[in-house]
Amino acid sequence: MEQLNFRRNRRLRNSSALRSMVRETVVRKEEFIYPIFVVEGENVKEEIASMPGVYHFSLDLLAAEVDEVVSLGIPSIILFGLPNAKDAEGSEAFSDEGIVQKATRFVKERHPGLVVIADTCLCQYTDHGHCGVLHDGKVLNDPSLELLARTAVSQAKAGADIIAPSNMMDGFVAAIRQGLDAAGFEDIPIMSYAVKYASAYYGPFRDAANSSPQSGDRKTYQMDPANRMEAIREAESDVAEGADFLIVKPALSYLDIMRDVKDNFTLPVVAYNVSGEYAMVKAAAQNGWINEKDVVLETLTSMKRAGADIIMTYHAKDAARWLEEK
Repeated sequence: MEQLNFRRNRRLRNSSALRSMVRETVVRKEEFIYPIFVVEGENVKEEIASMPGVYHFSLDLLAAEVDEVVSLGIPSIILFGLPNAKDAEGSEAFSDEGIVQKATRFVKERHPGLVVIADTCLCQYTDHGHCGVLHDGKVLNDPSLELLARTAVSQAKAGADIIAPSNMMDGFVAAIRQGLDAAGFEDIPIMSYAVKYASAYYGPFRDAANSSPQSGDRKTYQMDPANRMEAIREAESDVAEGADFLIVKPALSYLDIMRDVKDNFTLPVVAYNVSGEYAMVKAAAQNGWINEKDVVLETLTSMKRAGADIIMTYHAKDAARWLEEK
C-alpha cells in the first residue's frame, strides 16, 4: 500500500501520562468559589429540595461547613443571606446586624485567611423580590444605587474581602466604588456581575434564597439571552466604573460570551455555574443517567477553556475531592 501523507494526531493520546503532559486546560480547586446560604435562627441545617447537597445554615451550624471548605483547600466562599424580615427597601441588606454581616464576622474570626465574598443585592431582602426600589411596578435605577452602596459599605465593615454586586442597575459599580472609597475601603475589590442574563437557569436559587419577584420579572434590568454584543457594552461599563473582576452568569449556556469577555478585557473572568446547571446534573446523576464526577469535571473544564479564571460553583466541594483523586 502506498504511504499516505497525513498527520497522526493520536500519537499524543497514547497514554494517560502523555495526555496529561499535553493537556491545554487544567481545572484547579484553588480557582473555586463555594456559595453558602445563611439564615437567621438556631440549629438550622436544611437541605434545599431543588439543590441536593446544598443547605441553609444558621450561624451556630455554619462552623462545620466552613471548616470543611477550608480543609478541602477551597480558598473562597460567597455568602447569600435570608433575613427574617423584609420591607420595601430591603433594609436588612444594609443593616450592620444583617445575616450576611453576622456570618461574615463569624467566618473571618474562625478562618481569617478564607476569602469571604459578600453578595450585594436587595432581592432577598425586599418584600417585592426585586433588586432595587420599586415604584408603580417599575424598578427605579438611581434610587436603588444609594441602597446598594450602603449595603456594600456595611458588608465591608463586617470584614468582607470582596463585594459582589449582582443587581444589574446601571452605574452600580460606580456607586459602590464611590461608597467604599468614601468609607475608607478603597482596597476592597468589586467582583461585578457584569454580564448577567435574565435566565431560566436561576429557578433553584430563587427557591434557595426566597427571592422570586412578587410581580413581573427582571427582564428590564437583566440581559436578554439572545444578545451577544450587549455583553461587551455591559462589561465595558463596569471596567470603566472600577470593577476588579467580571462575572458571566450563567456559565454553561453562555460559554461564547465568556470567551468574548476574556478576549476583550484583561480583568479576571469569573464563571458562575448556576443553580439550574447544578440541579440538572444532580437530577440526572440520581437517576443513574450520567456519571456525576465525569460530567461535573468536564463541565468545569469547558468553563475554564472558554476563558474563566475563577469558577463559582455548588460542585466545589465534590470537585475538590475528585481533583485530588486524579
